[in-house]
Amino acid sequence: MTDLILGPLPLWAELLTGLLAVVGAAFAAIGSFGLVRLPTFFRRIHAPTLGATLGTWCVTLATIVYFSVQGRSLFLHAALVAFFVAVTAPVTTIFLMRAALFRERQKGGDVPPPGRG
Repeated sequence: MTDLILGPLPLWAELLTGLLAVVGAAFAAIGSFGLVRLPTFFRRIHAPTLGATLGTWCVTLATIVYFSVQGRSLFLHAALVAFFVAVTAPVTTIFLMRAALFRERQKGGDVPPPGRG
């Protein structure tokens, strides 16, 4: 088995990859802080979903830049991860919101009545 020795990245690729990774981590952290800091479940649900989605896209772009420059060809495999997060996060959020609304209505809480649709 031979070891593949990868050379250094160009400075622009290192800076772009680092910036995207840090921005992605910042979005995820902001979403996590929103989960802890916001007062009610209905306000709290959006921050982690948006933070996770935006953070995942930034880290995915960093991965695409890094491996595309390193391998000297376009690397789009990582886009599948971002795609599945972008598809599943809203669905999960909808299920959580529906369950929370159902429970709140059962308790007689102050939520809108079920609509017709």
